[in-house]
Amino acid sequence: MKSRLAQIGADGETLVATFLEKQGAVILARNWRIKEGEIDIVARLGQLILFVEVKSRTSTKFGHPLEAISSDKALRLQRLALAWVAVNGHWGADYRIDCAAVLYKSGLKPEIDYRVGVL
Repeated sequence: MKSRLAQIGADGETLVATFLEKQGAVILARNWRIKEGEIDIVARLGQLILFVEVKSRTSTKFGHPLEAISSDKALRLQRLALAWVAVNGHWGADYRIDCAAVLYKSGLKPEIDYRVGVL
């Protein structure tokens, strides 16, 4: 059984995956993991490969969810994106690293703040 925080994170990733599919993207992988880390969502939008980091929170008490992406995390995401490209044989493919924040406010529909090409 997942912890409450893990469930909030998983639910946020599902919301973002659905959001991407509504934009015409095809989800290629969720929670793709190697020993160096994990990519939350890998999707294809036309010929473009999207690598998406999702941060979900129940409040902004400790800041906006995207503030949790440190410079170290950004560098790790870039390395993970290149690793995915290599492992999956997509050398030369155009790709982009996006970030999404999901904010759950009590009694309201979750808000998605999707940022394109942030890294």
